[in-house]
Order: sequence, then structure tokens, then C-alpha cells
Amino acid sequence: MMSLLGRPDVDAGEVFVNFNQNITSLAVATSGGYSLYSLGSVDSTLDKIYHTKSDELFLIERLFESSLVAIVSQRAPRKLKVCHFKKQSEICNYSYANTILAVKLNRERLIVCLEESLYIHNIQDMKVVHTIRDTPCNPQGLCALSSSSEHCYLAYPGSVTAGEVQIFDAINLHAKTMIPAHDTPLAALAFSPSGTEIATASERGTVIRVFSSQDGSRLFELRRGLKRCVSIVSLSFSTCAEYLVSSSNTETVHIFRLDRSATETAEGHGGKQSSDDWMGYSFFRFLSKTVTSYLPTQVTDVFSQGRAFASVTLPEAGVRRMCAITTIQKQLRLLIASQDGYLYVYSIPTVEGAESQLIKRHDLRLEDHYAMDIKGLNSGVSIGGAAGVPPGGAGAGAATGGATGGGSDGKAAAPLSGGGGGDKPGGSYASAVKGDEPAGPSSASSA
Repeated sequence: MMSLLGRPDVDAGEVFVNFNQNITSLAVATSGGYSLYSLGSVDSTLDKIYHTKSDELFLIERLFESSLVAIVSQRAPRKLKVCHFKKQSEICNYSYANTILAVKLNRERLIVCLEESLYIHNIQDMKVVHTIRDTPCNPQGLCALSSSSEHCYLAYPGSVTAGEVQIFDAINLHAKTMIPAHDTPLAALAFSPSGTEIATASERGTVIRVFSSQDGSRLFELRRGLKRCVSIVSLSFSTCAEYLVSSSNTETVHIFRLDRSATETAEGHGGKQSSDDWMGYSFFRFLSKTVTSYLPTQVTDVFSQGRAFASVTLPEAGVRRMCAITTIQKQLRLLIASQDGYLYVYSIPTVEGAESQLIKRHDLRLEDHYAMDIKGLNSGVSIGGAAGVPPGGAGAGAATGGATGGGSDGKAAAPLSGGGGGDKPGGSYASAVKGDEPAGPSSASSA
């Protein structure tokens, strides 16, 4: 698997790193297994929640703070396993006709992305409820799923020649809107925590745009750079939705502030600017409106684009990095997890242009002798047979245990078992899905 469809983190033999949906934990996969870390005290320590030896993985997704993880190994890149790590069991597995390029989770849906199709599972029972077939060729597995249950939207490229974003309603199972975001093909996508906004970047990498995911209107245009095109590998809204962070194949990570109040105020006052805004983002908006009739469109576009609020320069370029901004112990933090095995923790400045300070650097490759070393992950019960597929192998595009048709009326999977926990059928899975919900009269107990 030396060239797994262009996955640079796998090709380089480095670690795979991934944050969960609300940036409370970090998943790290190496050639010897995978670990889950809590980010609650990351300013000082990195607490390991779980560790197991397993086949070398290239995909791992944890569902919020629940016990569920979805994993794909390099040895079986067409098979998705859903595991209950606290019970040390495999709940179910699905096989697909082609390599799985991405897996996305929220409390309602599990998305499996192949090169030319997308499978939408109901996460409560893992049945395939819809299949989007014949999508434009997507060798990087580029897609995004909102973490919100209320605005449960799926985004994926709508073209191989232009930066079109298809927004799909993953609950009501219909296309919602198409956004012509860029002239060149897409390179990165990310939903805001509420799911109402989506950030996009193209292969050119100089401009990042934020759109309404509901009607496709453009909300922000952010200039990452002017001189060189880059490959953006990570886009992420902060958990408070006030910031957007991007990383690329360069050594610089950019932080943008999405000042919605300033934008609304400027528009509401007909473009009148306060002295405090004169050298800021509002100045460029004002200037672009003033000189529109005098300068070419390309020039006024540059003036109207927001600049980075802050940036971080890392030791070297060419390293794949995942970035996130979240609040930890009441302090806003920038987290940068890199494929070379480090997690960086930075402060977020309160003043535009100020320097972000490095608070801590954790080495993810160090052996933790106190971590759990739980074996037998594959000893649980799995779903056998391909529902709707004749004996002798799955047909093209068919998923084991999933729908074989192109719509939402395909044959469903077999019932889920508890998977080695001694629970009633489906009980372990259902409780794990809800395990991260806050305690309350209607909430399930933690799995």
C-alpha cells in the first residue's frame, strides 16, 4: 500500500492523526496500533484514554466522546469496522467494492466515501439508507459532514474541473444546493459547528471562502496568500465558530477571525467606518466599494478579502497537519497535530497581528508504559454475509450488509449484536452512540 490513492500520510509511513467532532479527543494511529487521547488538560499533559495493538490503520474516526470508533486498515482498505473500544469488541463490519477513502460520523449518520460514490448509514443501526452513485471522480476522498444533528449536511465535490460544492441533506436524503465556490477544483471543505456555514479552498490555495450551507450565499472571502499557490490540507472552524484555521504544505498555519458583527455593522451603516477599523478588515471592504468603478475586478477582489488574524510558523514545510481551535479550561487554544508525530498547543492572541505563543509540544510517538494494552479487538461479533448480494462476492458498488440499490429503499443490514458485552442485541451499540450526551432525565448512561 505504498501509494494508497495519493494519501501522503500513509505513503510516508508516518502517524495518522485526527480530532473528533467537538475537539475533545485526538486519535493517533501508527504501524503498531492506535491510541485515543483526551484534550482536557493538553496545556500540561496529554492523557491517554485508550491504546490497542492492531493492523496498521489509515483511517480512524471517534464519535464525539462515545465508545464508538470507525476504523479502516491498510491490510483491508475496503472494509469498515465499527468498534466499541471500552468493551474491546467489534460491533459490525462492512465491505465495499473499492477502497474506502474517508469516513465521517455524527450522531445521526455515518458516511463512507469511495472514489465515485458515497454511502449514507443510519448510525443507530448501521443500515444503509441512501447511496449517492456516480459522483465526480474524487481520488482524495474529499467530503465533509456537519457535526450538527439539526443541520445534518454532507458536502462533496460536484466537478473535477471546477470548485463546485454539492450540499446534500443527509437526514431527508435529497440534494440541497450546489455552490460554485472556486474556478479550480476543490482541495478542502469544512462545516461550522452548527452546520449552517461551510468553508472551502481550491487547489490554487490562495483564497478561502465561507458560504451559507442553506442557500449558498457567500459570507466571507479570506486571502491566505498572494505570491504562491499551496495545497491546503486542513480547514477547521473553531468550536465557538468565531475563527477559521487552515494548514497547508507550507510551514505556516493561518488563523482567520470571522467578525460577523463588524460586517453586519458596516453594511447596516452604509459602509461608514470607525477609526478603530481603519486599518482592519472593514477598511478593505470600504476601499473595495469606493474604487470599484476605477479598478479591475481582480484588484477590487483582493482589497475586499480578509487577511489572517494571526499565524503560526512551524519548523518545516511539507508535513501534513490537522488543525483545530477549541476552548480548553476556559482558554482558547490552537491545536496542531502533525503526521511526524507531534501535537502543538498555541495560545490565540486577542489583538490582530499579535504572535501566537507556543504553550506545549507533545511527542505522540513516545511509548506510554501506563497505557492500556488491550488485545482481542477482533473477537467481537460481526455482521456476516452481504445482504442483497448473491453468494460468491459483492457486485460493483455493493456494500456488505448495505444497500445495493441507488436509492434509500435498498435492503437493510442484519440486526446489530451487543458484541461480546453480554448486552441485549443492539443495546451496547445504542448506548455507545449516546454515551457522550449530557446526563439528564432522557439521556442514556455512558457506555
